[in-house]
Amino acid sequence: MARILGVEIPDNKKVEISLTYIYGIGRTTAKQILISTGIDGNKRVKDLKEEEIGKIASFLQKNYTIEGDLRKKIAEDIRRLIEISTYRGIRHRLSLPVRGQRTRSNARTRKGPRKTVGVIRDKTARKAIKAQREETKKEG
Repeated sequence: MARILGVEIPDNKKVEISLTYIYGIGRTTAKQILISTGIDGNKRVKDLKEEEIGKIASFLQKNYTIEGDLRKKIAEDIRRLIEISTYRGIRHRLSLPVRGQRTRSNARTRKGPRKTVGVIRDKTARKAIKAQREETKKEG
């Protein structure tokens, strides 16, 4: 596996696809990088020479924010939104969808698994919960 800026990229894939394994680089950006460095995108990573890998790495360092720096910048941006209490910041704080999606029927990825609220119809489960409540009252 080749290593570009601390990220292992797969050898047996085309360079254009392998570059997308780096956080912050998608297909379009990968194509732009290969055009600017003059490297054929259909070449496999194992067929690249050391100078070509170095050329890609230096181009990335000069022109793009990637990996740890990008993650840090995104985290700072979210922290700033939360701090100044914008609508988006509040949505981040409450772990709700930020970009206007509906939450009545979907948003399970963001909200997590359902927490059932309401009546417990099973008598044995009701007794177990009642016993737990009594224990916590005695302790507290």
